[in-house]
Amino acid sequence: MDFKDQVKILGERVLKLKDQILTEEATKNAFIMPFLQALGYDVFNPLEVIPEYVTDIGTKKGEKIDYAIFREGVPSILIECKHWAQNLNLHDGQLLRYFHVSKAKFGLLTNGIIYRFYSDLVEINKMDEKPFLEINITELKDNQIEELKKFHKSYFDVESIVNTASELKYTNELKQLIHQEINNPTPDFVKYFAKQVYPSVITSKVLEQFTNLTKRSMQQYISDLITERLKTALNKEDEAAKQNGTQVNLEQAKEAENKVTTTIEELEGFMIVKTILRQKIEAKRISYRDAQSYFAILLDDNNRKTICRLYLNGNKKYFVLLDESKKEIKSEIKSLDSIFDFKDLLFQTVDRLEQSK
Repeated sequence: MDFKDQVKILGERVLKLKDQILTEEATKNAFIMPFLQALGYDVFNPLEVIPEYVTDIGTKKGEKIDYAIFREGVPSILIECKHWAQNLNLHDGQLLRYFHVSKAKFGLLTNGIIYRFYSDLVEINKMDEKPFLEINITELKDNQIEELKKFHKSYFDVESIVNTASELKYTNELKQLIHQEINNPTPDFVKYFAKQVYPSVITSKVLEQFTNLTKRSMQQYISDLITERLKTALNKEDEAAKQNGTQVNLEQAKEAENKVTTTIEELEGFMIVKTILRQKIEAKRISYRDAQSYFAILLDDNNRKTICRLYLNGNKKYFVLLDESKKEIKSEIKSLDSIFDFKDLLFQTVDRLEQSK
């Protein structure tokens, strides 16, 4: 099993078990030690992974950090662990103190779900305030897996990691800023655009108006961009299918021209369902049709083969499956990530639709 599969399986395990993990020690045993093993380290070898590693801090003697990973007799990564439900923002100061008196080049703060990697990019021998890499083991992206792989025992190279860490750190911070501006544009951000299209003075009333306009414009632009990329991908699939003497329905590509507005959130929900079902059927067989009241995900672009429906535009969000009599079974969801909880039901639905051919 390769590294990518290992960490993804671990992420699924964390989702299933977390509510039964009641202590910090249990978090270490169930989540963090398997994570270190996935990185290729022998957690039972005291020459490689030292639990309760003693780090003297000034006049305080015998201070201990949860784990230290050693390479060639020298600590390379210090690891501070917390219970999975704890907010890591409250605990980075503790790791900073350990890092300051250690020869380790990297610090890792984790609750078994979130993993934050730190170094001393800003000032030598002083841990940075912000991590250069942060991952959620239950929501791993391919580019994050590649960065995480650099910490694997087989590929670990301090110089290589440091060379890319600075760029990664600032890229992540910029992405966070962009995310914040998209969802809650700041006055300076709004003024930058408003001044270029509004011919008069930007009063507080105008600023308020353009705040809403800026937010809506950015969201529509992203939605159009995603739709256009889906359209391009579908066109490529269609060309390939025609070469094989088959026809591919292009209804998805034309959806952008429909009067119904397909939101970013609906497209994200579609991609999650598609990701789940790719384990069972070809991705090109999964399509969507948007309606004013709901967003339908279909098998073979057939309205009579509804896989599920998403209700995402109201105050509450719902994930909906249809029973054999086409009656809706609604389940309220707090976020799109909750769709992963319906994996087995989605598989069962596809099996039933396949049998009804």
